[in-house]
Amino acid sequence: MFFGESTHSLDAKHRVFVPKRFQEALERDEKGNLRVVLSRGFERCLFLFSSAGFEDVLCRLRLQPFGAEETRRMQRLFFANTHYATLDGSGRLVLPEKLRTFAGIAKEVVMVGVADRAEVWSKADWERYEEANEGDFDKLGELLWGGDGGANG
Repeated sequence: MFFGESTHSLDAKHRVFVPKRFQEALERDEKGNLRVVLSRGFERCLFLFSSAGFEDVLCRLRLQPFGAEETRRMQRLFFANTHYATLDGSGRLVLPEKLRTFAGIAKEVVMVGVADRAEVWSKADWERYEEANEGDFDKLGELLWGGDGGANG
């Protein structure tokens, strides 16, 4: 499970450190390297999935009707912007140029755990997103607790 938030700097080789608590949610490949699946996310962030988490996404996509135009568009845009990657021995991940450009990532990166995935944001975009949505947290609690936001129990 991915949770928490941390800020990191992108190095000259476009690598970013993946927090240890996120690394614990990842699987290893046949060479023993931790592996991830990176993809374009929503609101200009990147999604970072474990292999098992990505398999869950694939299962959901397979259940969608192939004949629907929106499904085909989503599949094309999603898979064209999906990359398998491994962490190096220091726990760093190279962010591909196309994904960095999409997310507006130049130097500072915020990694946010979102249960089944981590999200990778430019620090400036994350700060704007968090500020714009902070006031809605109590209202959004209805999604977590149901009807009354958990106020009654």
